[in-house]
Amino acid sequence: MLEAFASTANPASAGSAAALTGAMSAALVAKAARAAGEEAAASQAIALAIKLERLAGIDADALAEARLALAEADVGGDPRRDFRLGLSLSRAAAVPLDVAEACVDVIDLARLVAGISPDDLVPDVRAAGSLAAAGARAAAHLVEVNLSVGSDDPRAQRAREAARRAAAELSAPL
Repeated sequence: MLEAFASTANPASAGSAAALTGAMSAALVAKAARAAGEEAAASQAIALAIKLERLAGIDADALAEARLALAEADVGGDPRRDFRLGLSLSRAAAVPLDVAEACVDVIDLARLVAGISPDDLVPDVRAAGSLAAAGARAAAHLVEVNLSVGSDDPRAQRAREAARRAAAELSAPL
């Protein structure tokens, strides 16, 4: 997997890495919830892990599509091409926003599970919350730097909120 991220031929990039970080975090939360006998919390964590794992692939595809559309864009207006470019850029912003918000959900679940998990798993759950926060913050950044998202765009506002919540988690003591 690491070689795929290092390869210039593979479209997976920071958005995919953020999603996989969130997925691994959710899996750690699921382990602690199961150990605590909290199957509902474990099921929720597994659902988030699956969602984030899928988003990693979707993000890579959206990024590849946007990069291709940008490369094909040349000087002079072609309304159809410009419309396709706008759609591609919009999709490339939407996926990391989904990642950021799902990572925030992992943070919230980690806080809950940290209070009920066995003592030996509390450090893992707290670390999982920090990892999910890093994923959320990275994904939120990707939304904000996307060419189709202005600072007043609701997606940018949602990304900033996810980043704010992530920063709060990262500043909390483990």
